[in-house]
Amino acid sequence: MPIMGESLAHEDGRAPERSGGSLWRDRNFLTMWSGQALAQLGSQVAELAIPTLAVLLLSATELEVGYLNAAAVAAFLLVGLPAGAWVDRMRKRHVMIVADAVRTLALSALPLLWFFGDLQMWHMFVVAAVVGIANVFFDVSYQSLVPSLVPAKQIAEANGKLESTAQVAGIAGPAVGGWLVGVLTAPFAILATVGTYVVSLIALIFTKDTERIEPRTEMSSLISDIGEGLRWVFGNRYLKRIVATTAVSNFFSTLSFTLLPIFILRELGLSVANMGLIFSLAAVGGLLGAMSVRFVVARLGEAPAIPISAIGFSLTAILLPVAAMVPSIAFALLIVQGFIASFTVLVYNITQVTFRQRITPRRLLGRMNASIRFVVWGVMPLSALLAGFLGDQYGVVTTMWVGAIGQVVSALFVIFGPFWSTRELPPAIDA
Repeated sequence: MPIMGESLAHEDGRAPERSGGSLWRDRNFLTMWSGQALAQLGSQVAELAIPTLAVLLLSATELEVGYLNAAAVAAFLLVGLPAGAWVDRMRKRHVMIVADAVRTLALSALPLLWFFGDLQMWHMFVVAAVVGIANVFFDVSYQSLVPSLVPAKQIAEANGKLESTAQVAGIAGPAVGGWLVGVLTAPFAILATVGTYVVSLIALIFTKDTERIEPRTEMSSLISDIGEGLRWVFGNRYLKRIVATTAVSNFFSTLSFTLLPIFILRELGLSVANMGLIFSLAAVGGLLGAMSVRFVVARLGEAPAIPISAIGFSLTAILLPVAAMVPSIAFALLIVQGFIASFTVLVYNITQVTFRQRITPRRLLGRMNASIRFVVWGVMPLSALLAGFLGDQYGVVTTMWVGAIGQVVSALFVIFGPFWSTRELPPAIDA
């Protein structure tokens, strides 16, 4: 792991404008990045191991899988908004350290309970909920931390590197997870994720940031802070359309994703190794998308890149239910679908996240991210519950069709927005 380097803060708490060079020479950023790389890998392993544990070892039903996924993301609906205001009152790196500790302890319970023969589905729900709460605080802090680590002109580069790492982890993680599940069984494969969270925690301890927190006497009320964040997001004509597309897409993609393990393992009869391979090859598309963002934006323009990428990931969603109609080529269709969807999602995400980080005043970053995530992630537990109900009542494939059609509709908010009238989105705002 790279050794952390010192950095000097500006009086406003922003990262200093360095004289030049790549982030490859910024040892402080590399320290944080290294820890996150391993944590991302561990998250991918858990993403495969946990549903495998539920579906194959605990014989979870469609409803129980819906409950499990709902528990994992319920925190974004329940505490998403106040989390942003709380995070803006705390050192974001410190919040991430505590979140890593909570995730480590909670996930450790699953293999222990399995080892003693006591693991039940309700344990899975509780652990998923606790980890979900930690994820809310970690993720809101994570997206708000970058501007206090690097200068404004390097935010896009930093986001690109972090997203590229996530996609590399997405390539290796499912394959490693499939192997670990086969060798160690799913419960103990989760221990690999626990280890990576410990490494992430240590890396964050040795990372320096330039963030400054307002004295408590200058802080306004929690409700006022939340309202200010919401007004900032929904008062911007670009942001509110991005939020609408992302929220609707997340709602309907969650319908599909919740039942995806059952769809792959039971409906299509593929193995856990095949499922891991599908996820890994799909992540290759995400990696290429992250690496290609600068080229895509240069060719298409920053603003048009958002609706064009949304068209890409929404239309490819149709290939999921189509795979059930042609089982002989279902495996190939799922790979193609995942590859194209991941590529276009990464172009969309890096472009819009960089835009919103650039234009948002530093003091509002936590609330901006929390307000957006409250909407775009808050719909997911509701969708997961609906997925369990629809899958139980009407079947998994029918639910996949509902999810696919809804994703196509989601792109309309940015397709009919102001993104075609300009090449570049508005510039940064001084704060």
